Amino acid sequence: MTEDSPTPPPPPPAGTPPPYPTAGQPKRHSAWFWIAIIGGCFVLLIPVLLIIAALAIPQMLKARKTADETSAIQTMRAIASAELSYNVAYPENGYACSLAALGGNPSSGAPTDQAAQLIDPTLAASSQKSGYTFTVTCGAKANISGHDVYTSYQLAAIPQTVGKTGDRGFCSDESGTIKCDPTGSTNCIQPIQ
Repeated sequence: MTEDSPTPPPPPPAGTPPPYPTAGQPKRHSAWFWIAIIGGCFVLLIPVLLIIAALAIPQMLKARKTADETSAIQTMRAIASAELSYNVAYPENGYACSLAALGGNPSSGAPTDQAAQLIDPTLAASSQKSGYTFTVTCGAKANISGHDVYTSYQLAAIPQTVGKTGDRGFCSDESGTIKCDPTGSTNCIQPIQ
C-alpha cells in the first residue's frame, strides 16, 4: 500500500497577497488592530487633557479677574484726574456729577460743562469698562460767589459679575484715595494694595 503524499494547496491568483506572511515579510495588521491602537491612545490622552484643563482654566479666570481689577483701578485714577481738571475748567460748577459731563465726543464741537471731553466717550456713555460699572455722584454743595458749587464727589466701580469680572469693588472721592470692598460692593474700607 502506498501512501499518498498530500498535495499542496493551489497558489493564489496572480496579484493577490498571500493570506499569511512569507519568510522575510513583516506581519500585516488588520484595520481593526489600528483602530484599537488609536482608540487606546485617545482613551489615555483624554484624561491627561482634562487634568491640564482643570488646572489651567481656573488660573486663566484668576488672571482675567486680576486684569479687570487693575484696569478698574487705572480707570478710577483717570476719572479722578478728569474731575480735578473739570473743577479747574468749570469753577462755577465744582466737580462733575456724572460720567457724561466728563465725557463727550471731540467731533461734536468744543468742550462744555455738560461734555468736557476729559474721559473716553465710550466709558462716559456706557459707564462700563473691562467688566466693571462706574458711577459718579455729587457730594456736598457750597455757595461760592453766588453759585452753588459741588465741593465733593463719590466715585464707585463694581464688578458686573462678582467672582467672574472681579472680586473687589472700588471707591474714591475728591481726595483721590482709592479703597476697596472685598465683597464686590461699595462698602469700601480697605486701602488697595
